[in-house]
Amino acid sequence: MRILVLNPNTTASMTATIRALAEESARPGTEITATQPLWGPESIEGHFEGQLSAVAVLDRLATFQEQFDALVMAGFGEPGREAAQELLDVPVFDITECAAQMAMMLGHSYAVVTTLDRAVPQIQDRLLTAGLLQRCASVRGTGLGVLELEEDTERTVREILTQARAAVEEDHAEVICLGCGGMAGLRERVEAELGVPVVDGVAAAVGFAEAVVGLGLSTSKVRGFAPPRPKTITSWPLSRHLPGPGGN
Repeated sequence: MRILVLNPNTTASMTATIRALAEESARPGTEITATQPLWGPESIEGHFEGQLSAVAVLDRLATFQEQFDALVMAGFGEPGREAAQELLDVPVFDITECAAQMAMMLGHSYAVVTTLDRAVPQIQDRLLTAGLLQRCASVRGTGLGVLELEEDTERTVREILTQARAAVEEDHAEVICLGCGGMAGLRERVEAELGVPVVDGVAAAVGFAEAVVGLGLSTSKVRGFAPPRPKTITSWPLSRHLPGPGGN
């Protein structure tokens, strides 16, 4: 089984961190391929960058040459999952939804600890659209930008723990979800100090992908996620018309 893990931003070091966690989480015999868009924002912190990244992710998928059995989209709260489900013939797993689904199997309510406070409404909207917001006790921001997560691991863990403890003590959350792909690899440290289950969306999505592919299941194509209708789309895929990697 081969799982493609797609970091929605263009920061190579974050792609490497996400790849490492996915490989660590996968079962023996599962092959992980990780990539990122050929163009787009270095980090995603708002609706503009999120929508831009969604197009860049679809562009990458439209031009990706290797075969894979499932896709893991490694952006928390990012748009584009539904479009990827239309585009691909393999099942698609978004780390936001996978983290929340797994958290609800482990406790009555869960909380998300993410990056900047401006990301909170975007994540709440994503959970609402997915039908997962009802059991979300809170979404809390650490105040750290996405790229700051890699600058000082000790500070990152400390800020996550501050918000996670508040979510447990004040919001009555029973499970914590790490709300950014850039937090990959921090689950065990946070869980050990917090004393409640902590879910990493990348690991959860890999596990769900293995289960679904193993059961021989995939996305329904009869209505909502039917393939795009054939038509002319000017300059698509975009990367084929740009200079540099993937272009002329």
